[in-house]
Amino acid sequence: MVIKDICCVVPSYNEGRTIGRIVKKLKEHNFTVYAVDDGSTDETAAIAESEGAVVVKNAKNMGKGAALRAGFKRALDDGFELILIMDGDDQHDVADIAHLIKKMRETSAGIVIGNRMLDTGMMPRIRIITNRFMSYMLSLLSGQYVPDTQCGFRLVSREVLNKIKLECSKYEIESEMIIKAARAGFKIESVPIKTVYQDEISKINPFVDTLRFMRLLLKTAVAGRAGRS
Repeated sequence: MVIKDICCVVPSYNEGRTIGRIVKKLKEHNFTVYAVDDGSTDETAAIAESEGAVVVKNAKNMGKGAALRAGFKRALDDGFELILIMDGDDQHDVADIAHLIKKMRETSAGIVIGNRMLDTGMMPRIRIITNRFMSYMLSLLSGQYVPDTQCGFRLVSREVLNKIKLECSKYEIESEMIIKAARAGFKIESVPIKTVYQDEISKINPFVDTLRFMRLLLKTAVAGRAGRS
């Protein structure tokens, strides 16, 4: 297999309004882009393909975690060394990619995560509270300080994805990735990023997705006790 440098995986569900802009900007920076169409009912796949993305399709909507796992598999099969993850809602600034790459190369981290929590002026209050709670709990579990564990803008090494087994299908995959990578001995770093909030309605359900997060924490705690016994 030929090992390549870096690609971008963009999980997308009904992101027809924004996916074209994202793919176009990434292609201008010469990235190979895998747009994972997670059972969209709009023109997400067609628009992404028209802008030069490699489209990976889930036949039905299965959740962000399932979309990411499909994108990771394709990127690893194609031989990429580093995988950049960006959400499909165009809230991440392509200019910040260089900061993630620089941090990974300086620190040899397995994962570098964007940190939005230094400037929360435009972030909805419920999201600030949820993010801080989750980040506190996950920092304890992982033994590493991660200020914004719920940020979907992150750079992950091939070594991490080959070493850990991701199983979650929804938004809690972002937490699962941190816990499993930390327990496998990988360093996790963060860099400040800008977030552009527009008029999109978040697909995250604070109640349902927090319950999924708590279930993941319970499962992790039980597994940790079993491993020590």
